[in-house]
Amino acid sequence: MHFGICPLSVVPVRNSPSHRSEMVSQLLFGELVEILEEKGKQWSRVRCDNDNFVGWVESSQVKRVTPTEFEHYQQHFAFSLELVQPVMGPDHFIPVTMGARLPDFDGIRFKLGDTTYTFSGQALSIGDFQPSSDLILKLAKRYLHTPYLWGGRSPFGIDSSGLVQMVYNLAGFRLPREPQQQLEVGETIDFIEHSQVGDVAFFENNQGRITHSGILMPNGQIIHANGGVRIDLVDHYGIFDDQKKYYTRRLRLIKRVLPTIAAAGNNASQSVDVRSKQIELF
Repeated sequence: MHFGICPLSVVPVRNSPSHRSEMVSQLLFGELVEILEEKGKQWSRVRCDNDNFVGWVESSQVKRVTPTEFEHYQQHFAFSLELVQPVMGPDHFIPVTMGARLPDFDGIRFKLGDTTYTFSGQALSIGDFQPSSDLILKLAKRYLHTPYLWGGRSPFGIDSSGLVQMVYNLAGFRLPREPQQQLEVGETIDFIEHSQVGDVAFFENNQGRITHSGILMPNGQIIHANGGVRIDLVDHYGIFDDQKKYYTRRLRLIKRVLPTIAAAGNNASQSVDVRSKQIELF
């Protein structure tokens, strides 16, 4: 069994071993993979450690790590909270994006293999905070105006399920990559009137297939990736584009990943009071 880590800013994960193949996801700097098979010297079929997503990457874009390093990096890392920030090596820079993982980060430095890097941006370690609706909203808003990109997971391009996944990953919750799989996580909320800020809403196409997801905000709004990451109105029918004056997505289901916040009320139009002291992120 072989393992690897992403040593580059953003690496495409493809549907088949070809540069012409559809990009179905991405690896960000520091993310881990299990290498399932290799096709020649150019391509590797990998399983992404954070969500079990399987696809093909160019072999040279993944750095091999030992099983011991793999297990260590799974537990000891920090997330970059900067939209884009360089990490500085001894003779080069690597721009890393929000959601990138910094292995063994001590607040200033981290090592990837034999190379030591410094990082001067804002980073977040799991356990440094209490997950809350307020945290989810702050993280989601950092992606505002990111262009839509099928398979994207970075501030340079992201799709709807990628946005939901990355925001919840940064808050300490591992979600699957695709909206149909994300639908299986959390508690079902029967009516939008019973939803709370931070709940995940899922939308279906004309064939009844789940194709879109977004995060509920206060005041009957939703943040989602449609053309770009944007904020729209949402109700029990679906997402309403106030400029075009019609519904663009049909609501199918709402799921709650965060614990219910009884003290703040259940309606997503109400503000949520954070009950525990948080580190200031923004």
